[in-house]
Amino acid sequence: MPIILVTGSAGLIGSESVRFFCDRGYTVVGIDNDLRRVFFGDDASTEWNRDRLLQDYGDRYIHKSVDIRDQAAITTIFQEYSSDIHLIIHAAAQPSHDWAANDPHMDFSVNANGTLVLLENTRQHCPNAVFIFCSTNKVYGDTPNNLPLIEQETRWEIDSPHPYQEGINESMSIDQTKHSLFGASKVAADVLVQEYGRYFNIKTGIFRGGCLTGPGHSGTKLHGFLSYLMKCTMTSTPYQVFGYQGKQVRDNIHSHDLVNAFYHFYQAPRVAEVYNIGGSRFSHCSMLEAIQHCEAIAGKKLDWKYVESNRIGDHIWWISNIHKFKHHYPSWELTYSVTDILKEIYTQNVQRWI
Repeated sequence: MPIILVTGSAGLIGSESVRFFCDRGYTVVGIDNDLRRVFFGDDASTEWNRDRLLQDYGDRYIHKSVDIRDQAAITTIFQEYSSDIHLIIHAAAQPSHDWAANDPHMDFSVNANGTLVLLENTRQHCPNAVFIFCSTNKVYGDTPNNLPLIEQETRWEIDSPHPYQEGINESMSIDQTKHSLFGASKVAADVLVQEYGRYFNIKTGIFRGGCLTGPGHSGTKLHGFLSYLMKCTMTSTPYQVFGYQGKQVRDNIHSHDLVNAFYHFYQAPRVAEVYNIGGSRFSHCSMLEAIQHCEAIAGKKLDWKYVESNRIGDHIWWISNIHKFKHHYPSWELTYSVTDILKEIYTQNVQRWI
């Protein structure tokens, strides 16, 4: 019986992974102890998502309330399912570069040490499994801020003749740059996953995402850009825009499109492969443009103010170049635009938020 093991299984990408594979008849073992509540407070708790998964999928979803840093508990899970584990999707993380500076030890232990615990158990108990790691574009630090950018009315945009016009690809250096402590801990994990692929010949895929989003996100002030923005618009909660005149640009990928990319990789895995993954030119917006979209969908104005200082290590402009992944997996496609994503966040959370 093939087992899919998902860490952070009640979070945005984790829960989407659970649904995606359960809907296809797989048994999914989820590991999640709601550390998001510890990081960001009760409003960010993922318990609602965990309970919904248990209700929707019954025996197909097996939940383990375990910390990924707990070597003994994680080993017990891997020993229980052993070679039946065909795929590990590692989505658990401390995800905020602001939060990391408050507790660097916990940030690093979750993001780096927790990843090492999972990798070593994979090597010991199911070395033929596919290991997918949710990395981040923050591994590139603030190097993207050195790109030639042009200020427009509602956004920053890259100079059109530049090689990164279609988005930033995997050739950008991750060295000699300010990452934020979160970025540094994710770099450590990212390189570990690559090394376990190359050194032990484990089928590992590293997906460097930017703004991952969708209706399953427990958005909060320090993490979950589009989800939290829509929540604030719907609930009349004041919102702060940090730096760059609110014209900073992000591409946004729906959690379903990302997990579908995982599925394609799982079906034809490679070793130690790194991909920049995101909404690309298909799905992107600036902060000011995102506010306009939210106001139009919710039918009300957002109460927001501008703060001049930007967040440390924050990108002014990021659009992912996904050509490498598309070349390897040409049948995969993006399906959700920014407005599609925001409309779904709105409609699926009206009862929960209002």
